[in-house]
Amino acid sequence: MASSHQKNDLAAGFREQFKSFATEAIHVGQEPEQWKSMAVVPPISLSTTFKQFGPGEHAGFEYSRSGNPTRSCLEKAVAALDGAKYCIAVASGLAATLTITHLLKSGDGIVCMNDVYGGTNRYFRQIAAEVGLDVSFADFTKVEVLQAALKSNTKLVWIETPTNPTMKVVDIQACSEVVHQHNKDAMVVVDNTFMSAFFQRPLALGADICMYSATKYMNGHSDVVMGLVSVNREDLYERLKFLQNALGAVPSPFDCYLCNRGLKTLHLRMSQHFRNALAAAQFLEGHSRVDRVIFPGLPSHPQYELMKRQCTGCPGMITFYIKGKLANATSFLRNLKLFALAESLGGYESLAEHPAIMTHASVPENDRAVLGISDTLIRLSVGLEDEQDIIDDLKQALDAAVDPVK
Repeated sequence: MASSHQKNDLAAGFREQFKSFATEAIHVGQEPEQWKSMAVVPPISLSTTFKQFGPGEHAGFEYSRSGNPTRSCLEKAVAALDGAKYCIAVASGLAATLTITHLLKSGDGIVCMNDVYGGTNRYFRQIAAEVGLDVSFADFTKVEVLQAALKSNTKLVWIETPTNPTMKVVDIQACSEVVHQHNKDAMVVVDNTFMSAFFQRPLALGADICMYSATKYMNGHSDVVMGLVSVNREDLYERLKFLQNALGAVPSPFDCYLCNRGLKTLHLRMSQHFRNALAAAQFLEGHSRVDRVIFPGLPSHPQYELMKRQCTGCPGMITFYIKGKLANATSFLRNLKLFALAESLGGYESLAEHPAIMTHASVPENDRAVLGISDTLIRLSVGLEDEQDIIDDLKQALDAAVDPVK
């Protein structure tokens, strides 16, 4: 059980490393001086086109797919929170995956963490591999396994940490060192969706690219579908900016406004997600109907010490195995009242889902078995409700999770 002292150590480490996080979230890219109206809150610029002084002479914006004032505010803010120089916003997390993959050419190799979001797995297996990219998967929790998986054509290594749904924690720094020693030009990408910029900064740990499904914690209100990509290298940014425009998978100004607003409470939300999830995980770990709890903030997690070194806290994501069979898992999910049975995660509301049937149904069945995505695996996204109400709902649903009457 993680003590309050341990939690305080994490918080102190965060304050020391990212001491101006809240200030930057509120102010970077939001300067009223950029608007004639001096508006404190960046306005939503819905215009699709912008007047030019002469042919090719404009004030920085010409067409809204290529660049938009509201999107620019968001991108500057996210770059600051990631400790990055640059950021691009795209239409979804998978649009971010698509845009990054377009940095490669046919014949290039991708090595991906074997336990990842189902949509990432589907894209690499069923689309990227079909257009000439050499895609393989490996367990990056063992650095030697990653090292053995690297090939002469490996140009991109895709890390997700913690992984979705089994919450494995990957050593970003160690993996980045191995990849760059193998090929200094190979790119290390970290899907930072679960952690958010508040708890983890992959670029500071050696990664080349940090990406998000901003649909989740970065926006945090379950009302925006969006992706974000942050980098420090100017050459990568210029190419990604070109692809953002050329592929056209851009978010709407209104969605950029909403996500920009969501960032302002990111530090407050993530702190509460951590507190609520830790309490829920501790409760589940002590319940007789629960077989195993996987939460990186618990000392029982295999990579608990790595989590403390690499991150400054944990999000609201908990995975656990309920005792019994599919019927028990189904009964538990049907009996939840506060938690909504729904896909996605990272919003202010608590959600629960069944990965094997829902978010990871596209992962081949044999691969699910190897990864431990069984019929009794349940994933929770613990929200911002009152802690006791969350625990009470889990308790009553577990108590009701019995086999159907024969």
